[in-house]
Amino acid sequence: MSRIGTKPVQVPSPVTVQPDGEVMVVTGPKGTLRVPIPPGIHFEKQDGQYVVKRERSEQAALHGLARSLLVNAVRGVTQGFEKHLDIVGIGYRAEVKGKSVVFTLGYSHPIEMPIPEGLTIAVEKLTHVVVRGADKQRVGQMAAEIRGLRPPDPYKNKGVRYTGERLKKKVGKAAAAAGGAAKTGQ
Repeated sequence: MSRIGTKPVQVPSPVTVQPDGEVMVVTGPKGTLRVPIPPGIHFEKQDGQYVVKRERSEQAALHGLARSLLVNAVRGVTQGFEKHLDIVGIGYRAEVKGKSVVFTLGYSHPIEMPIPEGLTIAVEKLTHVVVRGADKQRVGQMAAEIRGLRPPDPYKNKGVRYTGERLKKKVGKAAAAAGGAAKTGQ
């Protein structure tokens, strides 16, 4: 039995949830999201809350998934989601120009990324990027694409990383060779 799927979904007053075929349309102050409903799963409204029901016991994973998607949509249209990224490296920076973000990440040319509809990207102090939006999946995908422009280097720890991300710094070839020569007594 899905423990997540059995919990009711609280819907605050400014949010409306309407079934529309195979999707649930969630509308709130920050926008409108369409949540897909897996086959065999349906939502029932009870006392101002939504309860997820399934037809067969084999759909336990989809049961919890459907509830989580609806909860994320309700949270997205009320509070929104955000991801923070840090740019580390000499001369590495970002700036917003119109409807795109321009990154200077040590390549021979600046990289220009358009800001998708429904998302906002803010650059603070040239090295801190904040991606905001109502859709959790789109916010995470955009943050991953930005990080993918220059993933953190394991030797120098330069690049784009999530705020708070811990990296394991590797020892370089020269340091490893010096350590090996010291051990053998040469």
